[in-house]
Amino acid sequence: MARVLLAAALLAAPAAAYVTSPGASSHMQQRSASAAGHMDFMMPEVEEPAAQSHASMIAAGFGFGALLGWLNSHKKQAASVAAAAAVAVAPGVANAIVDFDGVEFLGGSDKVDINNANIQAYRQFPGFFPTAAGIIGTHGPYDKVSDIYSIPNLDPTIQAIFKKYEANLVCNPASPAYFLDRINNGLYR
Repeated sequence: MARVLLAAALLAAPAAAYVTSPGASSHMQQRSASAAGHMDFMMPEVEEPAAQSHASMIAAGFGFGALLGWLNSHKKQAASVAAAAAVAVAPGVANAIVDFDGVEFLGGSDKVDINNANIQAYRQFPGFFPTAAGIIGTHGPYDKVSDIYSIPNLDPTIQAIFKKYEANLVCNPASPAYFLDRINNGLYR
């Protein structure tokens, strides 16, 4: 009985939402009729679709009810088909770079890679973070450590900081996985 009531509600709700009775008139219908007279010259003639019969709506309701009934009685089969479809359309696992040669220079030692390390790695050097680290991070990639001295408009105090910690800086080739995150890696604490 509950299924029949559900099917009737599903059939009646869309019909009631979109279909008005032929004799009913509302403010919006009158307004659209007056506006239609002004726009007739702009709109091409469109053929109105034939109205659906009540029998086709009832047949669709029974079809939907039959589908729900089948899904209810075959839950395991439907779940396995859904799981197989999800596995079939799911993308493959992305290959992560887990063996980066210079991972120890990304902040885990007293040496920092100027091409790949995030500016947070320079916090271990007093006076280096944030200004000098930001200058290194916003320029590059570098071929050698001494390239940081050729950054345009470099302040002499920043050059002195670079010189002080030059022995702690290394220059590995820029890795696409790390080079883009040198300024903001999304870690805030």
